[in-house]
Amino acid sequence: MRERMKLVLAYAAGKTTMAELCRSQGVSRKTAYKWWRRYCEAGVQALKDRASRPHSSPNQVSDDVEAAIVELRQMYPSWGPKKLKAVLERTHPSLVVPAPSTIGEVLRRNGLRLQRRRKRRAVPATSPFAAYAEPNAVWCADFKGHFGVGGKRCHPLTIIDGYSRYLIACKALSNTRAATVRKVFFRAFKTFGVPKVIRTDNGPPFASTGAGGLTELSTWWIKLGIVPERIEPGHPEQNGRQERFHRTLQQETVMPPCASMAAQDRRFLRHRQTYNEVRPHEALGQVPPASFYSRSSRPLAERWLDPRYPDSYEVHRTTREGWITWRGHRLQLNSCLDRESVGVRRLGRRTFEVFFGPTSLGCFREPRGNTKTIRLITPSRVRRQRDPSQQVLPRSPVQSVTEVSG
Repeated sequence: MRERMKLVLAYAAGKTTMAELCRSQGVSRKTAYKWWRRYCEAGVQALKDRASRPHSSPNQVSDDVEAAIVELRQMYPSWGPKKLKAVLERTHPSLVVPAPSTIGEVLRRNGLRLQRRRKRRAVPATSPFAAYAEPNAVWCADFKGHFGVGGKRCHPLTIIDGYSRYLIACKALSNTRAATVRKVFFRAFKTFGVPKVIRTDNGPPFASTGAGGLTELSTWWIKLGIVPERIEPGHPEQNGRQERFHRTLQQETVMPPCASMAAQDRRFLRHRQTYNEVRPHEALGQVPPASFYSRSSRPLAERWLDPRYPDSYEVHRTTREGWITWRGHRLQLNSCLDRESVGVRRLGRRTFEVFFGPTSLGCFREPRGNTKTIRLITPSRVRRQRDPSQQVLPRSPVQSVTEVSG
C-alpha cells in the first residue's frame, strides 16, 4: 500500500514519467496505470487489495444440487462422496452432479463430513473369490460379533453371495444353535435356491472338532448337494467380503442398537433392502448388488437323498451314535452322522479313507489282533506310516465323490 501511494503521488506531481517510475519500482507499466486509474476514480482507498473472487462461476455447485447432496447424506449418514454421486446420477438425471471431491467439500462446509483416522495397511493378498464368475457359486456366511439388545445378546447372522455381494439374509438371532441357524438357511434356500459352496469360519455351528469338522448343519448341506468350505483358523481375510460387510452393518444398524430384538430385526430388514437395491457398491462399479444377482437354478429338493459314491467305494450306514462296523471292528466317525451313508476308499493294502459326500472324515489302518475299536488318523500320519513298496490307488477328484440327486 505504501509503495503504491509513492508511485501515484510521484506521478501526480509531474516531476517524472511513468516509464521512469516503473523502472525504479520494478513493476510493469500496465500495473502502474491500473493503480493510477483507481487512484483517480476513488482516491487513496482505491489502492487497497480487492477480492480476487470472479464475478461469475459457471461450474459452481447450484443450490439445488447442494440441497440434494445434503438431503441424501442425512438419509444415509455413512455413505461417502462416491456412493452419493452414483445415487444422485441415477435418481436425479436432470442435475449436473459434481465430482466426488466437490461433494466432499459440500459435506465439509455443511458439517456432514466424518473425520476418520487413516490406518496403515499391509499389501492385500489376492481375493479368494476372484475366480467366481457367476451368482450362487459361493455363499459366505458368518456371525457378526454379538451386542446387547434389550438386556439380551443379539447374534446377527449374515449370508452374502460371493460374486454379486447380494445380501441373502441378515437375521437377528438370540443364540447360535444349529436348529436356529438351520431355519434361516432353509428360508434362504426356499427363496433363492441352493448354492454350490458355502464358505464359513471354523466356529459353531458351522464346524466342530469331530471327524471332517462336520456338524448337523454342514451334514445337512452336503445332503442338499452343497460343498462346505472353511477358512483357515486365524485368517479372516479369506472371507474378507463378509468382514467388510460387517463393518458397514455396524455403522448403519448397530450404532446405537434398538430397544428390542424385533425392532433390531426390522432394522436389519430395511438395511438389507437398501443394501441390495439402493446402495452403490464400489467393487461393482457403483451399482447395487441386485443388478448382478439372479436366483439359483438349483431349487431346494423336497427329499434329501444320500450322497452317491463310485463303485470302488465300500458304502456303510452309520448308527445313531455316528459309528460303523467295518469287518467286525467298530470305527467311530462323528456323532452328527445319524444313520448316514459313508464311503470307504482303499488307499493301500491296509490303509483306507472315509468320506461323507465330498468331505474326507479321515483315514484308518486295518487293525491286527483282537482290537475292537478303530480310531481315525490324519492323512499326513498315513503317509508316514505307509509302506513305500505298497501301491497306492490314485485319488479321484472330489467332485466325483459327491453326486446328490435332486
